[in-house]
Amino acid sequence: MLTVAVLALDGSVGLELAGACQVFTTAVDPRTGTDLYDVLVCGAGGTTVVAHRQPIFRADPPYPLSAALRADTLIVPAAFEAAPEAVEVVRAAHQRGVRIASICTGAFVLAAAGLLDGRRATTHWAHAAELARQYPAIDVVTDALYLDDGDLLTSAGITAGLDLCLHLVRRDHGSAVAAQVARQLVMAPHRAGGQAQFVTAPVVEGNHSLEHVLHWIRDQLAEPLTLEAIATYASMSVRTLSRQFRAQTGTTPLQWLIRQRLTRAQELLETTNLTVDQIATATGFGTAVLLRQHFTKTFEITPTGYRRTFGGQA
Repeated sequence: MLTVAVLALDGSVGLELAGACQVFTTAVDPRTGTDLYDVLVCGAGGTTVVAHRQPIFRADPPYPLSAALRADTLIVPAAFEAAPEAVEVVRAAHQRGVRIASICTGAFVLAAAGLLDGRRATTHWAHAAELARQYPAIDVVTDALYLDDGDLLTSAGITAGLDLCLHLVRRDHGSAVAAQVARQLVMAPHRAGGQAQFVTAPVVEGNHSLEHVLHWIRDQLAEPLTLEAIATYASMSVRTLSRQFRAQTGTTPLQWLIRQRLTRAQELLETTNLTVDQIATATGFGTAVLLRQHFTKTFEITPTGYRRTFGGQA
């Protein structure tokens, strides 16, 4: 069992604080049903929890700040600033090798601890300029859901923080476990970190919705789909499809297709004994070479290495 510490700082956003706890406590071993994480909420007594900066209740975290030092992962929810002792705990945890992830303005706490200097980091788009102004040594990315820099991860606001936590579950235990958590929480099973923080039309009603097209693409992953074929099914021109796709998903049709194929490849690597060549065919990549190129670029591990780590868990 891995230990996750979630900091309850004065001024923490309630949904981010509770949401992170919910993701990790929902993760269970699919074979035994046992919990995969021990979650510790750490902080000082009388913590004020907020919603959009408005105080909503006071909380007494059950664990002291120092308990975060024995965690495998430390989550820092939104907080523009933190008490010096909290910043020191974050710094000390990093020195001990604890993986640290921030949600929204929690990046300011990591920055105050000096952990983000010379690194790429993100935060909520409304606060990115201020993060860059206060900490010019950070390479601030203004339009990403989350960034994974190995031992340090940062994310945008609230729902992107949930995406980041789910990404950590996927890193630790594979896509099958992460997908089960997503099903339990009724959230998207995977949103890539590089996806835009917001799209111009996140919910589209009526005939302009691409939901039926997305379902169709998922059902056709093994086929050699082209942009023209997708546009024909959608009864749109290629240009209109691309514009609508960007507005509703934040990415292009082909990028979205590749992402779905990679997710399916993860599932097959975890749950079947199919060869990499067979998986390449089943997911529409065609050749093992092309699958390896996309898989390694996206996940920084080969399909074979991924199977050694996560295979046989479902």
